[in-house]
Amino acid sequence: MSTIIALIPAIPFLSFLILALFGHKLSRKIAGIIGAGSIGLIATLTFIIAVGFFRSLPEIKSYSVNVWEWINAGNLKVDISFSLDALSLVFCFVITFVGFLIHVYSIEFMAKDEGFTRFFAYMNLFIGSMLVLVLADNILLMYLGWEGVGLCSYLLIGFWYKEPGNGYAARKAFIITRIGDTAMIIGIFILFLNFGTVNITELMQHVSEKWVTGSSIAVLTSALLLGGALGKSAQLPLQTWLPDAMAGPSPVSALIHAATMVTAGVYLIARTHVLFSLAPVVQSAIAIIGALTLLIAGFSALAQHDLKRILAYSTISQIGYMFLALGVGAWSAAVFHFMIHAFFKALLFLGAGIVILVLDEEHDIFKMGGLRKKMPVVFYTFLIGSASLSALPLVTAGFYSKDQILWYSFSSQSGSTMLWLAGIIGALLTALYSFRMIFITFYGEAKTEPSFIPGKLMTVPLIILAVLSLFGGFIELPASIGNIHLFSNLVDNTLPVIVTKPGKGNELLFQTLSAIIALSGIYIAYFIYFKKPSLSEPYSRSRINKFFEEGWGFDKLYDTFFVKPVVWLSVIDKNDFFDLWNIGLARLALLFNRVLSRTQNGKMRWYLLSFAIGIAIILTYMLSK
Repeated sequence: MSTIIALIPAIPFLSFLILALFGHKLSRKIAGIIGAGSIGLIATLTFIIAVGFFRSLPEIKSYSVNVWEWINAGNLKVDISFSLDALSLVFCFVITFVGFLIHVYSIEFMAKDEGFTRFFAYMNLFIGSMLVLVLADNILLMYLGWEGVGLCSYLLIGFWYKEPGNGYAARKAFIITRIGDTAMIIGIFILFLNFGTVNITELMQHVSEKWVTGSSIAVLTSALLLGGALGKSAQLPLQTWLPDAMAGPSPVSALIHAATMVTAGVYLIARTHVLFSLAPVVQSAIAIIGALTLLIAGFSALAQHDLKRILAYSTISQIGYMFLALGVGAWSAAVFHFMIHAFFKALLFLGAGIVILVLDEEHDIFKMGGLRKKMPVVFYTFLIGSASLSALPLVTAGFYSKDQILWYSFSSQSGSTMLWLAGIIGALLTALYSFRMIFITFYGEAKTEPSFIPGKLMTVPLIILAVLSLFGGFIELPASIGNIHLFSNLVDNTLPVIVTKPGKGNELLFQTLSAIIALSGIYIAYFIYFKKPSLSEPYSRSRINKFFEEGWGFDKLYDTFFVKPVVWLSVIDKNDFFDLWNIGLARLALLFNRVLSRTQNGKMRWYLLSFAIGIAIILTYMLSK
């Protein structure tokens, strides 16, 4: 078992090295087989580990393997070592299985791209880095994986680097997430300085034993780790990079949003839940940030014209739900929604990728339309993904995962009516923008004709993800419907059980309300964007809609207060003393270069004469001694 755990992150790194070093010698077919096959292999290994893990419960709750010693300097001893428990197993399953489907899809999607091999090399590095992040048994190795996914996001968002806008989007993602990463590494330093270890299990044990609830050091450290989570998961106020990240190929968007980068913050908070439990003010801040983010992103998604940007804001909103759950102590509910979200969001991004590709890179939903009958597989799978995103009651997985969060946002010890109200408004917005997307893109008059019909490598992953988006939620049913708790029983072996307020409401009543809200949002979208589309036109032209479309002005705000002042300072400071010194050294080097280059005139007599003169000077110097 331990050997297999070590192989899971090692295999993607090996395939990355093969593709990076020898990719130019490989055919596209072989490169695709190596790129996708390696992820399929680790998905199989993850399944084998899961079977063994289930059989060992409850006697053995985790497995560990020490690969080699990484750092041994003074008191700092860090190993390349991995640990697998219920929490990391869930994340490994999503990363490998959903990642494999995305890789298979990418073989056809990227078939004609000149950077085919480079694409799969980056994607495998991305998967490997995320697996290191979730399997690391120490927080420094986790941070290595954390920075690895940051690097890969930069490489993949700017994959089509010949377009200047893509490079800008990649830099924006890299720089904004660095803000959170800086806070996170400071938090890691504080933990090491206080406890002399970076092992996560030992750290959490020391934290619970030596720090008291509400202490300033616990609040500061958890707030710093939260900063890292906010950056990677694109939550307020560091959410602005994710909509621009749509510059990358659609499979990249699917991987970032469903199985890797933006879920890293959720994993970090869940993994270090002991620390956050000792800082109630920070945990409350997580819930509030999640609630505000899901509302702001929901309104922004409703105003977008770009198909992928709608889904990008949708991801920000759904991660907001996960943060809301984490903030009220509903740990397993957050992880459950992460898993279900991975299914339907990967499905939606891959479906959107097909639509954009067959319409010759058209992103504007108002220039699409009429695709329902022309691409039935894409339509029905996209419809299932949107229904699951909208939490269509009883028949979709998204209903069961989101319903848990809404219920616990009200009934848990840290829940409140305001948090539940934010969640329920967000649910209405989600259903509204999801089916606005459906009715405008797939119904009505065709404005752009499809140029080809996608093959099975692109459609089969959609069908598999559609099945999971429908039935994946049935492993966790509330007591009012089926009382099945396979998922929570698994994850509760790692995370604490959710504590609810005694006698706080009727869960069935809240489920009914959330079902009515979801159905109402779908009906409103049908009425406004399909039945009476003219009703939406005055709002579409309004200033408030423009404000939402621009992401509530956060980009303008940051540009005014941070970007422009830095650019202004760099311009006025470009000829300071240090620049003049460096410029002078460069000019001196160029002068010597010009002088020496004159000696290279190609005349043998000149070279022999110079050689003889040099020997004479050396002999004269030696004899003079």
